[in-house]
Order: sequence, then C-alpha cells, then structure tokens
Amino acid sequence: MLELADRLDRINRVVGAAVRWLALAMVLVQFGTVVLRYVYGISFIFMNETVLYLHAALFMLAGGYTLLVDGHVRVDIFYGMFGPRGRARIDIFGALCFLIPSMVMIGWYSWPSVRNSWAIMEGAISVGGIPASFLLKSLIPLFCVLLIVQGLACILRDLARLREENPAA
Repeated sequence: MLELADRLDRINRVVGAAVRWLALAMVLVQFGTVVLRYVYGISFIFMNETVLYLHAALFMLAGGYTLLVDGHVRVDIFYGMFGPRGRARIDIFGALCFLIPSMVMIGWYSWPSVRNSWAIMEGAISVGGIPASFLLKSLIPLFCVLLIVQGLACILRDLARLREENPAA
C-alpha cells in the first residue's frame, strides 16, 4: 500500500520540481515588462498574458505538490487535538467526502468547456495576446487529476497509519 502511495507521490514530486521554475520565469517576464514599460515606454500585451499564463500554470499544476508537502491550509479546529490515528481518520474523511468529490465535479463540469476550446483552438484573451486560451483552460482538468492522485496517495498513507500496531488514537 505504501509502495503505491510512493509511486503516486512521485507524480506530484516530478510536476512540483518542474513547475517551480515557472515562478522564476514569471518574475523575470514581469520584470522585463516593467522595465520596457517604465524605462522605454513600450508595452506588449503578450508579455502581460505570459505572466498570467505562468501564474495560472504554477498555481494549478502545483496544487497536488502542495498537498503532498502538507502546505494547504487546515480549517479543522479539532485536528490538533488528535494523535496520528485520529488525524488519519479526519484526513481520510476529508479526502473521501470533500477533496475527491469536488475535484471530480470540477473536472466533470469543466470538461465541455475545455473540449470546445480545443475544438476551435480558442485564441487570445486580448487582442495581441497569446493565441492559446485552450492551453490555459486545459489546466483545470490537470489540476483536478493531480489533486485526485495526491488525495489517493494520502488516503493510502492514512490507511496504513490506521493499520499500525500502536493504537495511539
């Protein structure tokens, strides 16, 4: 069970290692945009949209990695009162009742828009922008898949924690 969880983790580790470079690219493009605008009085819409695309890709593709490293905000006020087994129960409940169903619904309802966008090769958001809105929309189902994959890995780890010999609830 833990071996499968490790394999699922590896997916988001690889994606996280790749997309972290988007943050640097985003800063560099934004810096270039500001320099061109305020030093030379030149502005390019495609550069502004590049920052938007990079930010969207960073946010959407790093969601699974953020869950992997436990970087998401916890709202559960009781979580801190429990030991490892109690936390595992809460995490399993949250993943099965909230995370996975919400990702399935978002993926399901966004798919027609993504499919239609690809069918017409939807163009730029703004005149003079990047003619690839279809790529931007494709991030939504990828986000859902990566979070479901990581949610399953977390469930497997929590189930293993519940099966441990030491019942420190």
